[in-house]
Amino acid sequence: MTETETFETIRYTADVVVLTPSGDVLLIERDWPPFEGHWACAGGHVDPGETSREAAARELAEETGVHVAAGDLREIGVFDQPHRDPRGRYVSVAYLATVPADTPITAGDDARTARWWPLNDLPERLAFDHADILSTAARARHLTPEQEPAR
Repeated sequence: MTETETFETIRYTADVVVLTPSGDVLLIERDWPPFEGHWACAGGHVDPGETSREAAARELAEETGVHVAAGDLREIGVFDQPHRDPRGRYVSVAYLATVPADTPITAGDDARTARWWPLNDLPERLAFDHADILSTAARARHLTPEQEPAR
């Protein structure tokens, strides 16, 4: 009997949840499909030679004008459900950053607009599985690194 392996293309991405100390979250309104007009965390593809943490910091700056050092991003999870993106299989590492409430934002790159939303009053139209990512971030923001579950 011959075994056959089936391979699929998997794309590697990074997302970043940016919160203020009071619990507002920075989201972008997507400017093209899929999910054009929906709200999402800043994020995108990991480029060659780049870690997911570096990609998250770069995408955040490109899409919102917010600059956070890659080392200041805290990993909150890996999101890899097979159908999380209609374009194919995407695996995303999500990060959390906290910035001052008066941090200026500017929509750029993939974003039609960027704005702060109360974490407890998010828009209805969230892209991809970003509701799950935001829920994970909401839980993680109350944990110190010592309290986080082991990976």
